[in-house]
Amino acid sequence: MTSTRSLVRRAALVTTAVTAALALAACGSGDGSGSGADARTSSSAASAERTAGAHNDADVSFAQGMIPHHQQAVLMARTAATRASSAEVKDLATRIEKAQDPEIATMSGWLESWGAKVPSAMPGMDHSGHAGMPGMMDGQDMNKLAKASGADFDRMFLTMMAEHHEGAVEMATTEKTNGRYGPARKTADDIITAQNAEIEEMSKLLGKS
Repeated sequence: MTSTRSLVRRAALVTTAVTAALALAACGSGDGSGSGADARTSSSAASAERTAGAHNDADVSFAQGMIPHHQQAVLMARTAATRASSAEVKDLATRIEKAQDPEIATMSGWLESWGAKVPSAMPGMDHSGHAGMPGMMDGQDMNKLAKASGADFDRMFLTMMAEHHEGAVEMATTEKTNGRYGPARKTADDIITAQNAEIEEMSKLLGKS
């Protein structure tokens, strides 16, 4: 009788030990599996971040070209505030300045983070160094605009800005084709959409003048 009870107790102890061991193994296996999944997820996220942050020469050229291009547009828009006669032209000019000023800051930040040269603010009306850029006005054009006023200014502004926008769309299209940096390609897409719409708006305003 005593021997039988002893055997039963031993069997119970063995069963408990085996159950505990299996439970520990299961926990260990679960932790290992989770760690592996976490590691793979972390690795994928890091890889995606590197891809999104990667840039190439086309991205650098886009930012270095679009900054002075935007600077000139902002200068033209500010001129409209005091020399335009049409409220519609003044409203358009205000929207152009509000859209392009922040983009200048954003693109300057990219170049700084890439260790690339950031174009300086263009002094006065000297734009001769960028005259070959698509849609860019030269110093003579800017001087004519600065001296015009009223309806003459409105027509000149709309004509020049439409040409200026066409140049920006061309540059942005090149970035979308050749660029690699995600935010730069997104900005290029935004420029194409916004400025094509403004070109259409300016064409309608010119038809009224």
